[in-house]
Amino acid sequence: MTKLWQFTASEIAAQTNSKAVSATEVARSALERLHAVNAKLNAVVQQDDQWTLSQAQAVDQRIAKGEVLPLAGVPITVKDNIWVEGQVITQGSLLFKDFVAPKDAWAVARLKELGAVIIGITNCSEFACKGVSNNLVYGKTRSPWDLERTPGGSSGGAVSALAAGVGALALGTDAGGSIRRPAAHCGLVGMKPTFGLVPCGPGFDEPNFGLSVNGQLGRTVEDVALMWKHLVEFKHSDWGSQWHTNAEAQVKLDEAPSKKLRIAYSHDIGCNFAIDADVREVVESAVQSLERDGYSVEVAAPAWPQGVHTYPLLKLQQAGLAALHGKAYDADPSQIDPDIAAQIILGRTYSAVEIADVLILREHIYAAYAKFFEEFDVLLCPTTPTVSWPVDELGPKIIGGREAGPRGHAVYTPLFNYCQAPACTVPAGLARGLPVGLQIVGPRYKDPLVLQVAKHFEGLIGPQTKPSLWSA
Repeated sequence: MTKLWQFTASEIAAQTNSKAVSATEVARSALERLHAVNAKLNAVVQQDDQWTLSQAQAVDQRIAKGEVLPLAGVPITVKDNIWVEGQVITQGSLLFKDFVAPKDAWAVARLKELGAVIIGITNCSEFACKGVSNNLVYGKTRSPWDLERTPGGSSGGAVSALAAGVGALALGTDAGGSIRRPAAHCGLVGMKPTFGLVPCGPGFDEPNFGLSVNGQLGRTVEDVALMWKHLVEFKHSDWGSQWHTNAEAQVKLDEAPSKKLRIAYSHDIGCNFAIDADVREVVESAVQSLERDGYSVEVAAPAWPQGVHTYPLLKLQQAGLAALHGKAYDADPSQIDPDIAAQIILGRTYSAVEIADVLILREHIYAAYAKFFEEFDVLLCPTTPTVSWPVDELGPKIIGGREAGPRGHAVYTPLFNYCQAPACTVPAGLARGLPVGLQIVGPRYKDPLVLQVAKHFEGLIGPQTKPSLWSA
């Protein structure tokens, strides 16, 4: 018999609205699951049963009064860098270990309004600026696929919990792939919306200038699309918020994409990125399923400008960390993760001219992206070049037979943050018994198309294996 914690968000909302189950019953099941597996994962780092149950009871009262709520009773987790009123939100940093959020971030308030029930706060790397999810406050998060491996980062707690059945949806952030890469490593769907479609803040200052978005995580494309469409809104208080119409937010998941769709595929997105052979094989097998279904796929990639390499805009993050936290580092270096401290030190060395050069490069990167999408409707590529790696390492030392630096695993996602593009990862299969993700990228504001293609892929590829911990 399927337990309530195993239901999709769409199923939970439908059953709660119809009063087949109560939000309180769903919350109790979600909490039971959390307590059963979280000690092994260290995915959820703040939670309170009574707080969660009080939210669920409030939803039940609204349902009893006749309200119909799009996310009625859906248990959800929130990443530890997004404000949740009254909760300790640390950004994974000792500098904020006692910080209590004075109000909800807009997305959190909206999720509550929609009827979602927050069951916990999930772990992330310090300031969400590493590709693994460990920090000096809460320690390391482990993958439910293999407890000796990392789920990736920085939204590692979110994906670890979700893949193990803790919550039906998760709210995270993505400034360079922090939603998509961990989702790929844990066999989940992760959506990075077009920059500005989902309002950010109020909250912490952001070291990645104009890159970070609030992203959606789920076990199905339908669930992620449900969450996405209800979070799209113009908010004047968010400097990056973009105007849209309700029509632009409609996702046609029940319709197959047009066979006339101009689809491109690239195994290295035109950058000669290293990729493990078995990961490439899984991704290309998924792409071939689309061709077998009657779609035409052309091998092509954007003609990126010179200077595009692994994380070409990393200087912005490093300078941002130095500006925001350099004084705290000077006062007590032991309060900062050594990997983040190294970025702060580097950030202080850059001149204004170097930062200007990076911003100019960003414009050229966007120009190449825009030109490419004059010829194509979507781009398919790997989400990551490798599977997840040992939990105590920053990244694999070898990828595709080449030596890899600490960011070598993270090369396929950040370019699309620089372009403010919508991008979604869907499970493509397994390599070495571990999940591999396929990334679907579209033009700005074509999020509905990206989600529609993701849904179609999901159907073609079929049901995915769950981690062994799912049955625990």
